[in-house]
Amino acid sequence: MADQLGTLLRTLRKQAGLTQEQVAERSKLGVRTIRRLETGTSTDHRLGTVNQIADALGAGPEERLRLAAALAKTSPEPVSEPEPEPHPEPEPVSASASGAASPSRRIPGALARAAEELANEITRRWQIEEEQRRVHDPFPLPVRWQDAPEVLTDRPENVRRLPPGATAGPIDLNGDLHSVADVYRRIPSGRLVVLGRAGSGKSILTIRFVLDLLATPAPAAAEAGHPIPVIFSLGSWDPTTTALHDWLIGLLLRDHPHLVERVPGGSTLAAALVDANLVLPVLDGFDEIAEGLRPDALEALNSTSIPLVLTSRREEFDKVVRKAGTPLVWAAGVELVDLTPGDLTDYLPRTSRPVNFRGSSRTSGREERYANVWDVVLEALRTQDTPAGRNLARVLSTPLMVILARTIYSEASDIDPADLLDTTRFPTEHSLEEHLLASFVPTVYRRRAPVRSTGGHPRRQPDRDPEQVHRWLGYLAHHLARLNDLDRQDLAWWRIGDSLRPSTRVIAVALTCTLSITVAEWCVGLFVHYLGGGIAAAFGKVLVDGALMGPIAGLAFGCVYGLMQRFGTTAFKPARVQLRLRLRLPGTDIRTHVGRGPMRTFTSRFVAGLLGGFVMGAGCACATTLERVLYNQIPLTSGAVIEGTLINVLGYGLIFGSAAGLAYGLLAVLEAPLDIASSATPAGLLSANRATVSRQVLVLVPAVTLAIALGGLLFVALMQNIVGPLSWKLLDGFFIGAVGGLGGAFSYALAFTAWGQWVILTRVWLPLTGKLPWDTVAFLDDAYRRGVLRRTGAVYQFRHSRLQHHLGDSFRRLHTDHEPATFRSRARTGARTGARTGSS
Repeated sequence: MADQLGTLLRTLRKQAGLTQEQVAERSKLGVRTIRRLETGTSTDHRLGTVNQIADALGAGPEERLRLAAALAKTSPEPVSEPEPEPHPEPEPVSASASGAASPSRRIPGALARAAEELANEITRRWQIEEEQRRVHDPFPLPVRWQDAPEVLTDRPENVRRLPPGATAGPIDLNGDLHSVADVYRRIPSGRLVVLGRAGSGKSILTIRFVLDLLATPAPAAAEAGHPIPVIFSLGSWDPTTTALHDWLIGLLLRDHPHLVERVPGGSTLAAALVDANLVLPVLDGFDEIAEGLRPDALEALNSTSIPLVLTSRREEFDKVVRKAGTPLVWAAGVELVDLTPGDLTDYLPRTSRPVNFRGSSRTSGREERYANVWDVVLEALRTQDTPAGRNLARVLSTPLMVILARTIYSEASDIDPADLLDTTRFPTEHSLEEHLLASFVPTVYRRRAPVRSTGGHPRRQPDRDPEQVHRWLGYLAHHLARLNDLDRQDLAWWRIGDSLRPSTRVIAVALTCTLSITVAEWCVGLFVHYLGGGIAAAFGKVLVDGALMGPIAGLAFGCVYGLMQRFGTTAFKPARVQLRLRLRLPGTDIRTHVGRGPMRTFTSRFVAGLLGGFVMGAGCACATTLERVLYNQIPLTSGAVIEGTLINVLGYGLIFGSAAGLAYGLLAVLEAPLDIASSATPAGLLSANRATVSRQVLVLVPAVTLAIALGGLLFVALMQNIVGPLSWKLLDGFFIGAVGGLGGAFSYALAFTAWGQWVILTRVWLPLTGKLPWDTVAFLDDAYRRGVLRRTGAVYQFRHSRLQHHLGDSFRRLHTDHEPATFRSRARTGARTGARTGSS
């Protein structure tokens, strides 16, 4: 099988006209590595190495597929069905990944199954998201486009991937929201740029594009090798530190943790899917990348040939292209156009209920007449014979502003959309947009009647004060703007605590560890003395021991956390594994279940546990010294005290460190990837991590306890003749081990895991300071259901960047510059009343 891989590599190299030395230089590999792979003498077949060679050779999708299949056959335990005979090599003029311009291809069974699961999950998620955004209620707003300016797109010959000397006219890109997938399939290069101004419907278009492209049944599409479109928010990408390839894999693992499963060759399923061109990146929000990084991002995209879809605001993309002197290579482009008043003529009336105007006299016998609340506004938009009508027509030319206006005015019974024509309150387009943005949150958080559940019981959305909600959402928006690693859109529950100052986080961790160790000391001490019948006499001593042990250990853990924070290693991410007992079945390899090989994982875990445990042991030794000084009245500066303390620091440090390292490494044996549906939502990932941490504690407590008790005996036996007489009674060892097991496990769980950081910082500290509500999970989920937030895999995002920026700016201003929005009731008898609902 190795000969097949070597023969294929050698054939591709000769077709590229390169020597082994040139391939080695391009791929940054050694010549010996290239030679061993081509001759079949290499025993270390890694997918990453083969991908480096494929990049150096300029291999296309079909060649990469054949390389992946040949590589899979070199594994002693292949995970896929036998690969059929390779297809003839495709013509170089068409490398589209859309599946329309390239011949069907079969892919290995393991990747086909992973692609099928990914397609099904993405379809389900975006169908829910589309329903949540009410895109089809009452019908989708028309999203149309025109060809993008030629300066922002590549030449038609390049887009068509034609050979030298060929000429071609522009590609027909005419279409609308319902045909966006068909339009994309007309592009041979598989590269499309979608431009538009803020709120023009780019996000709606990308969702519809993904769903339409996935309309092919998942199994058939996966087996044929059609790529799976996946939306990636570009705002979190730093092209100067992270390659596009690695960034795509990282986000796939974040939103689909089950793809961490390993395949033969050493890579994850996520990496294998990307490497095999089975993922079509839909890169949303090029304009959300930091301005100084946009040229680097365009250069990085141009250094690849993968099919992709890129969305951006027109102005920002135009500026980068002109600065770089090149568009996105091989890319066609469209630009979304504004809505017209005619588009709103049918849409807005159907979003509201007819209002019943009755005569002033109930006995007049006049017939009831009905008029739609939008009639006055639609007439002003149609004629545009007043400044107010012209301003409003320009504002309501984007789907975002139409949706905001519809939410504020169509779904309430006591406010009149004709207020939007008041030039005294809204003299400019900007004032109208700010009014709609500021009024959105108060409107969706107005009191609503309870909805009956399936069981017949009323189910009410929690009533929240709109001013408090505005402050909480403003804090979250402000937090996103302050992130240093460019996650300006992704509101991840495990990152909310990063909004606190570093010193505050260190204090919180120190206090948490102090409490964990103190309570563990008290509980174990009182339990032991209760069994011995002397709890009353020992009560005071137990309290003092805990009061001494806890703060010293907490201070030690706080120092470790502070050092980790100083070197940037405290960005704890949620675990992508679950703990469960499982037997190794015949024909399976445990390496396919976890992130890395068991020995590498155990080694890294052991080192981390050794360092953490040593710190805890040193703290325990210092507390023991203080206890003896306090009870025995021995001077702290005594030579014997100092010598004994140093020996105890070494002994307790090694005992606790080795115990923690062994126990923490043991967790690797019990880890398995998360199921595909376990992290479909942020709340799902949070729940999965809570369960994982809980199981980790259940494993760590007895493991650390036993390891400390027996490790102490081993240390005394080995060091007795080196450092002098030592004492370690087995019962005392179990007492110390129980304290270390309980206190250490809970300290680790609360201070050094993503879920623990969420608990102590987001669920306790931030609510105590009034920056977030106590029921943060319910609050975020409620904001999603009300349409303020949207879900993108494992994270939330604000519904639109304009809304996010508005809320963040409002929070930073402290006192708004705008007056509260006031709405006048719809005229029923000619009278109008004011109703204050929020800030504008």
